[in-house]
Amino acid sequence: MPSTTETTSTRSSNGSASVPPSVEARPRGLALALGALGVVYGDIGTSPLYAVKECFSGEHAVRPEVANVLGVLSLIFWALTMVVSVKYLMFVMRADNHGEGGILALLALVKDERDAKKEAVGAGFLTLLVLFGAALLYGDGVITPAISVLSAMEGLSLATTALDKLVVPLTLATLIGLFLAQSRGTGGIGKVFGPVMLVWFSSIGVVGAVQLVKHPQILDAVNPIHAARFLAHHRVHGFLVLGSVVLAITGAEALYADMGHFGRGPIRKTWFSIVFPALLLNYFGQGAHLLEDAAAASNPFYALVPRWGLYPMVAIATAATVVASQALISGAYSLTQQAMQLGFFPRVTIVHTSQHTEGQIFVPEINWLLLAACVGLVLAFKSSSALAAAYGIAVTGTMAITTIVYYVVVTRTWGWPRWKALPLLVTFLGIDLAFFTSSATKFVDGGWFPVLMAGAVYTVMTTWQSGRRHLARHMAEAMLPLQTFLDDVEAVKPHRVKGTAVFMAANPNGVPPILLHHFKHNQALHEKVVLLNVSNEHVPEVARQERVKVTELSNGFYRVNIRTGFMQQTNVPLALAACARQGLVIDPARTSYFLGRETLLPTGRARMMPWRKTLFAFISRNARPATAHFGLPPNRVVELGMQIDF
Repeated sequence: MPSTTETTSTRSSNGSASVPPSVEARPRGLALALGALGVVYGDIGTSPLYAVKECFSGEHAVRPEVANVLGVLSLIFWALTMVVSVKYLMFVMRADNHGEGGILALLALVKDERDAKKEAVGAGFLTLLVLFGAALLYGDGVITPAISVLSAMEGLSLATTALDKLVVPLTLATLIGLFLAQSRGTGGIGKVFGPVMLVWFSSIGVVGAVQLVKHPQILDAVNPIHAARFLAHHRVHGFLVLGSVVLAITGAEALYADMGHFGRGPIRKTWFSIVFPALLLNYFGQGAHLLEDAAAASNPFYALVPRWGLYPMVAIATAATVVASQALISGAYSLTQQAMQLGFFPRVTIVHTSQHTEGQIFVPEINWLLLAACVGLVLAFKSSSALAAAYGIAVTGTMAITTIVYYVVVTRTWGWPRWKALPLLVTFLGIDLAFFTSSATKFVDGGWFPVLMAGAVYTVMTTWQSGRRHLARHMAEAMLPLQTFLDDVEAVKPHRVKGTAVFMAANPNGVPPILLHHFKHNQALHEKVVLLNVSNEHVPEVARQERVKVTELSNGFYRVNIRTGFMQQTNVPLALAACARQGLVIDPARTSYFLGRETLLPTGRARMMPWRKTLFAFISRNARPATAHFGLPPNRVVELGMQIDF
């Protein structure tokens, strides 16, 4: 996910974010830790609002008796310990792609010739699995803002029942305001994210500690025997309660996704020094209060707060849930940009909202879709308890996929022996699948929504990827060898006009069809002809000195290759200006860009189902124009229409 706070980290030799040793190292480390507190831990940090509540008053609730309270708290404690502290912070975060994390970055670490061969004939199973995991994150990005803000507003109902009717309208107003503010960028509010979450964690830690002092025996829940006894006693019912326990770890994937913006060190330090202690104090405090007052099970979080502090806590909780929502919204933007750069998503509008921080982006199309989905969820479910039924499937599915891909990375890329990697796979995947299976039982109660949304996104991704592959193959089959064309130019010696013509070429080999189309109709060429290819690399960023490569051909022809990472956006005019360092000087005022406007006819021989061909043609027509995507000046672009039967 993109950082909402500008960082000052540098890259170490192994690609990980690190802070150089200097007199400023300590303040810099504190700033990174505070930034991580505000961006990384918003989702998991607001889970106390509803996690314990759902275990004792939700769909599959158990009675708040001593054994049950100890059992549930034991499950929460060990879920946080094993999934967050051990799996992600100790193991998965070691797998960084030049400092970047996240499920798509993890896929890029898989290096095997067998996968390359699979990609030549179709998407490999691992790629399809990761794409589905990425699609599930969109479902998480919709549910998190809705359930977080809704659960915070429900605290008003405890103050007076007269405010019950205001919970949903205030939730909708908060969400609409949040999404409308996205176009302004997160730089300004990002500066207060860290302090807001620091106040939040301090507050929930204090109210939990007060109850903990009254009933210190609740600490016995640290013993895993209580979790085992709970599951053994309740059996199927106890297994279903895991679907509520999982709500305590729903932000774990964010730790990995945000690694590139803050580094492993600050994220780990913040977790063990602030977040983990505050969460445990609050969870155990809620459990302690339930031992004293079983009636508090309807909303154990706000039951910890003294009556005079209820409204301030609602205000703090609302601010914290806005932060949590912002992190997931920004994550959806970042995921879209990565998928688009890797060729898994059609071109959409990417607006950079900061002149200093590249990760701060705004994607209007995704923003409005998320807003519509969030508003629809709140209106349909109306309460956090009802909405909790839809939560869990998406995040646990992504966690399980991350575990599988991590195993492939450590065995295939790092060369770990299977005897060393298998215990990790069995342990982590066993936990992930237990939570996923338990969450899947809530499918008919609302869990269908994130699955349906993920299925739609997955269909778009795979259709776009498959369609592009078939289209590229079709174009390659009809492509004229470059040397043949150059020899023809040498023999014919066509009229040359002043200036530079840039022909965009998806395939770096051969002559771009748009060039042949232009030459056939105009019978003339520019003095300089640039065959431009943009290749998206499976790395987050390509170093500035490696982004552009110029190859001089003959007769005024040049081949220019622009390499870009999946966290970067390509600006062709700026890239061409950098060609001057390699001997190719281009005058922007005398440069024309030639693009092909393809009309796809889904009646060819491409081995795609008819409905997928139709969908691909529809997406292609409505994707963002290449002119805007590559930053081309509109008044210097020439588009030539072509019909392609694929």
